[in-house]
Amino acid sequence: MFQDHITVKNRHKTFLRTVCETEIVYALKNKKGYATSSSVHYDDEDGEPIKIICFWAEKVRAKSCIKKGWKKYQIAEIPLSEFIENWCIGIENDGLLIGTQFDQNMFGYEAEPLELILELLTKLKSLGKTMEFRKYNGIEDLEIQVKDVIE
Repeated sequence: MFQDHITVKNRHKTFLRTVCETEIVYALKNKKGYATSSSVHYDDEDGEPIKIICFWAEKVRAKSCIKKGWKKYQIAEIPLSEFIENWCIGIENDGLLIGTQFDQNMFGYEAEPLELILELLTKLKSLGKTMEFRKYNGIEDLEIQVKDVIE
């Protein structure tokens, strides 16, 4: 179990680094929406697992998950700025979680959307990158606003 936790955490770190370098996030989409899973760590107020929307840093990893319950899905490419500004905030508002780097066995990292934004912004800054947003005046402005909500 501990080894699995380390593997999942390392894949999440790869997700952070890769999406910040490429500025692209991948998802799986079909006519009904995007690929989801259920949390193994978090339950809602009714004791039901919280729904997770899954994302990947590499197209090949996303493609490897197009099987079983996701066999009719197609790969969708999302610019990182849109993912942070629209997806993460929307997923937070919907009370859902974000899954990163899930594998074919539906095993991956479960992230709270606002915490993921802060991780991504920290990684972008460490890489010396800037990012344009529609609703925020850059990385620092978004970071301040997210921290205000969390605290």
